[in-house]
Amino acid sequence: MLASYVMTVLVIELTPGPNMAYLAALTLAAGRKAGLAAVAGVALGLSLIGIAAAAGLATLIAASPMIWGALRWAGGLYLLYLAWETWRGETETSPAGTASISRTGARYFSRGVITNVLNPKAALFYVAIVPRFLPETGPTLATGLGLTAISVAVATSVHLAIVLLAARMHPLLSQPGRMERTRHALAIGLAGIAAWFLLTTTGPSA
Repeated sequence: MLASYVMTVLVIELTPGPNMAYLAALTLAAGRKAGLAAVAGVALGLSLIGIAAAAGLATLIAASPMIWGALRWAGGLYLLYLAWETWRGETETSPAGTASISRTGARYFSRGVITNVLNPKAALFYVAIVPRFLPETGPTLATGLGLTAISVAVATSVHLAIVLLAARMHPLLSQPGRMERTRHALAIGLAGIAAWFLLTTTGPSA
């Protein structure tokens, strides 16, 4: 049962989504340190959702169309904001810009947290998928937290692989003209993910 759960989480994490797109775009544009800071934030965000789900909060959110809709739109609009910021090229790749990135790692960390706290699909995972792997004797807080820890560990492994792969490509894209074209392409990709996000999270039963 545990092996099946791990494989299920791995398949879900390998499916393109907001985290994968954001981490790849950020790392390609800003480098490995920024990507790693965001990975830590994503891990915390997923942990918070998992803990809330184990305590029953995610089920309440999924059962409320108003709260679900507010969460869906907030998440989608935040992704669009990140896409716009990527297009503008706020992140610099010059030595001065790189130093600034090091000083503002907390910003990328916080964005990783926010991207996941505002992600209704993450809550839906704990509502629709996790219960299938709970023991027949009934769910417990300890069991829910254990499954949360496993899912966060698997997700973080995938996210680290994405960041490290994107970081290897970063030097190839660091030339000013090439970086601008890359930023614009990544911004369009993030905007597309945001649109997909809004269209495919219309409700818990979708």
